[in-house]
Amino acid sequence: MSNTPNAVKILVVGFVLLRCTILNGAELPKIEARPTIGITSTAEESKVVCPLPYVSAVCQAGGLPMIVPPLESTELQDEYLQRLDGLVLIGGWDIPPDAYGEEPHPTTEVMPPVRWKWEHRLIRTWLDSEKPLLGICLGAQMTNVVTGGSLIQDIPSEVGKEVIHRRKPLAHHRVTIVPGTRLHGILAVDQLVVNSSHHQAAERIGRGLQVVARSDDGVVEALEIPGERWSLLLQWHPERMDASHHGKIFGALVDACRQKQICVQQ
Repeated sequence: MSNTPNAVKILVVGFVLLRCTILNGAELPKIEARPTIGITSTAEESKVVCPLPYVSAVCQAGGLPMIVPPLESTELQDEYLQRLDGLVLIGGWDIPPDAYGEEPHPTTEVMPPVRWKWEHRLIRTWLDSEKPLLGICLGAQMTNVVTGGSLIQDIPSEVGKEVIHRRKPLAHHRVTIVPGTRLHGILAVDQLVVNSSHHQAAERIGRGLQVVARSDDGVVEALEIPGERWSLLLQWHPERMDASHHGKIFGALVDACRQKQICVQQ
């Protein structure tokens, strides 16, 4: 053994210790399982597309990311519902305005039909599951529409330009958070500056949703489902903000999934 490389020595010693532990009946240390977090995606030129910052934020928070593709068939949605512990709804192009009874504004750029067909049903069934949900930008808007709400189709022309909500690569503005809400408990601040990459926002609020943050011009910036069920719907992109911020948001999602797992096991 004197000529064996150090790495091999360590491997051999580790194997021996492991074998002794098993033979002596001692319990091996348990590794905490990562909750499986579904992340929606969109379709572009026959490709499934999901930006990596969402995946990285889930991983860094302790979750196991699983990309959920927009499929022509909805038969697999029930299986996703059973296997996933939590769900992240990502951003993207606009919702078809006829989904909330309106004609399209000239600035509206509708998402691929396959995504809307797949995802609006996925959201409905997920809401019935009581499992944790994080909606980001379009994901927040879709949840509002699926629950019976409507959208401001173009903030600059319908609200004004006092606050810039969309600019390349990103705009930034202040939001004020309602005290006593889930979002306030997670971030522990009354106000913060967020990034902004949207020209639409919730107008009529969907059933069961509560406004928990607004920008200075009154535009809805965050929604929640009040009560024990964990949900957070944000207009901004926490996955693109600093690690401290997205760590709190995605960390709260993963923690909620772990708590849900514990309740189910009991």
